[in-house]
Amino acid sequence: MKFTYDTFTNFLKEIDLDKYRAKYSKTKIVEMDLPKNIQALQTIYEQYWQNKDNLKTPLSFEDYYKVYWQTHETDIKSFWQKSGFGLECDCFSRGLEARIYRTWASLITQIHGGYVAESVFGKDTIKMGTELDHRNVDILVTKLDGTEIKIQIKKVTHRPEFARRQENQHQESDVKDVFYIVPSPLDYELNFTYKVGVNKGKIKNSLKEFKKFNLNGTLDRLDNGFVVFTPEAFKELL
Repeated sequence: MKFTYDTFTNFLKEIDLDKYRAKYSKTKIVEMDLPKNIQALQTIYEQYWQNKDNLKTPLSFEDYYKVYWQTHETDIKSFWQKSGFGLECDCFSRGLEARIYRTWASLITQIHGGYVAESVFGKDTIKMGTELDHRNVDILVTKLDGTEIKIQIKKVTHRPEFARRQENQHQESDVKDVFYIVPSPLDYELNFTYKVGVNKGKIKNSLKEFKKFNLNGTLDRLDNGFVVFTPEAFKELL
């Protein structure tokens, strides 16, 4: 079974983000730089993009983390010993799992963008991976005429009316930014208005910004809180 835009969208819809937020959001023990030999990027790209023709369904985070741990176990334990956390304490393993979850959640939404771009530009037009990532290129499109489009996915963390005009520095000057915005986690609930206080009944500010940013329909907000790209986001680059 080949993973597609629809396959991956359905996978994201089924992820229980509330469960993971409750489990991991306050666990920030392992926040130091991780050595390259235990970073998660390579295994995430392998499991959700490079091996997409060999897997029946995308792995849950729990199943992915088993793959990650088995792949890097020796190097993880070596770093664990050097990090100052005692091996008899599970604080390092809990902190690492939470750290890898945050990387996983961010990267699978970016990879979903790759599947969306593939639905626009066609089969075998998209490349993603660690080598490109290190060049600040999240998605490389090679159009049928051989033209390349280098894309970096950018999360907006300030007012969207400025974000689209933002000047950015890249290692490669021809990288195109594709922006997205995410409402506050507290605003993921289906009720988009304030329930109490002086603003009762009014639309929440972060959702106003989301709707204003999304006038062209380039984003979709799934019921569980994931914000993902629609084909419109990449049709602008045709």
